[in-house]
Amino acid sequence: MNFKSLAELCDRLERTTKRNLMVDSVADFLKGLSEEEIEPAISMMLGRPFPKYDPRTLDVSWVTLSEIIKRLSNADWSIFYTAFRNTGDVGAATQILFENRTHKQSLLLEKPLTILEVRKIFEHIAESKGQGSKERKERLIETLLSRATPLEAKYLVKIMIGEMRTGFQEGLMEAAVSRAFSIPLKDTQTASMITGDIGEVAYLCKKYGREGILNLSFKVFRPVKPMLAQMAEDLKEVFKEHCGKTALEYKLDGARIQIHLSNSEVRIFSRRLTDVTKSLPEIVDIVLSEVKAKEAILEGEVVAVNDYGKPMPFQHLMRRFKRIHEVNEVAEDIPVKLYLFDVLYIDGKGMIKTPYFERRNILMNVAGSIPLTKQLVTSDISEAELFLKSAIDEGHEGLMAKRLDSPYTPGVRGKHWFKIKPVLAPLDLVIVAAEYGYGRRHNWLSDYYLAAKDGEKFTVIGKTFKGLTDDEIAEMTEHLKKIAIREEGNRVIVIPKIVVEVAYNEIQKSPKYESGMALRFARIIRVRDDKTPEEVDTMETVRKIYESQFERKAKIDFLG
Repeated sequence: MNFKSLAELCDRLERTTKRNLMVDSVADFLKGLSEEEIEPAISMMLGRPFPKYDPRTLDVSWVTLSEIIKRLSNADWSIFYTAFRNTGDVGAATQILFENRTHKQSLLLEKPLTILEVRKIFEHIAESKGQGSKERKERLIETLLSRATPLEAKYLVKIMIGEMRTGFQEGLMEAAVSRAFSIPLKDTQTASMITGDIGEVAYLCKKYGREGILNLSFKVFRPVKPMLAQMAEDLKEVFKEHCGKTALEYKLDGARIQIHLSNSEVRIFSRRLTDVTKSLPEIVDIVLSEVKAKEAILEGEVVAVNDYGKPMPFQHLMRRFKRIHEVNEVAEDIPVKLYLFDVLYIDGKGMIKTPYFERRNILMNVAGSIPLTKQLVTSDISEAELFLKSAIDEGHEGLMAKRLDSPYTPGVRGKHWFKIKPVLAPLDLVIVAAEYGYGRRHNWLSDYYLAAKDGEKFTVIGKTFKGLTDDEIAEMTEHLKKIAIREEGNRVIVIPKIVVEVAYNEIQKSPKYESGMALRFARIIRVRDDKTPEEVDTMETVRKIYESQFERKAKIDFLG
């Protein structure tokens, strides 16, 4: 199958909002692929060069990619800026640039790119290591893009930077796989949860039919998406949804991890499914010495602690996650503590359909001396309020509330689990632009435009220069320059990649931003390296918070 066919399909998906039509189009496309093409095609359609379980990355910066595009197009780079301003899409801007290149190259004699050939080139890029690797990567990318039509270049760039944004997400892909191979949707969804990758599920469906996915089990060292929680307005909502009784746990101010154990080997994955084993050697040691199982997949929270065992700010912990060299030295400065809270798999048996209270009991029996998150099972709202207060007083974020009979649903956000934080909980937002500061900050990008997810785009709801230290601002400046698209005077427009947690006093209506909303007194609490742009809060959430504020103010005014 030519890559052009995949690019044309993605273009059609981008131009329609009818979900059934999208699913039908992808299902028909999947039917025409060979077994070997299924997984690469699905990964690329979802904006990934490799399947989720593959640890390889292209490790190509936008700066490098843009220089290659400039060389190949020979076009006026201002065309790119104008196109990006009009579309907000790096891939679409690249397509326009290629269509306007001054030296039109002939592709008639070139052999068309195939899906498998594109995957092979991605593999060569990812495997280029050591001395001269940067130059090798550039040559490979230049060879790839030089053979691409403008439309193919659009989607190659989108895959390389992880910004597909066609509106066709994993849930729809599960439906397309179900339709393509005449397999019940529930079966494909379950298989996708267990394997952690719908591309692998599609391959099994193509090769073996329904029988190929009915008896799947978790694979140790193959991370799966974590179960997600909804934000609760208050404890009353929790007790109503959980039928009057719930399990409350401290919500720790740490990093969520997934621990995979098999005999004497341990690997640790972040919530983004990145392998962080090398950064946490003491966690590996304690799991090997304490966990009473030959094979297990456990979930826990790693918290940075001070000399007195009290939690330290999240940013200290992120320094540990980024460090893969001289780890022992930084481990002395930033010790960490592990708390476990769930078990997904134990000695050959998957646990995701097992009720939460049973999973918790199993976890207690296998955890050894590793502490579990502090828990209270209660039907008394007054008792719950005191537990929330104690969590906050001890320096934690708030509480998690879990329905006692709830299954574990990887990657799904629902009312089985709730997050409970103090009023005006922080928002996770993505930086889409930044401005250079003044005075001593004149060389730093220190004023950040913050955006929420609004369908397939990101919409600005505020701006702040508060919250980060000078060292963090300097580091942020370096990161932002690597993903910069263009400069507009003092402002730099960037690819939406960096997620930050933002506190604010309230949300106001405002004509200042396209969203019609604005954060009042916004300040960055921390950089969320553990979250992807797809995980930021939505405009729907922002509007709900605004409406709840309005109702509260109205109530106060009424009471006088």
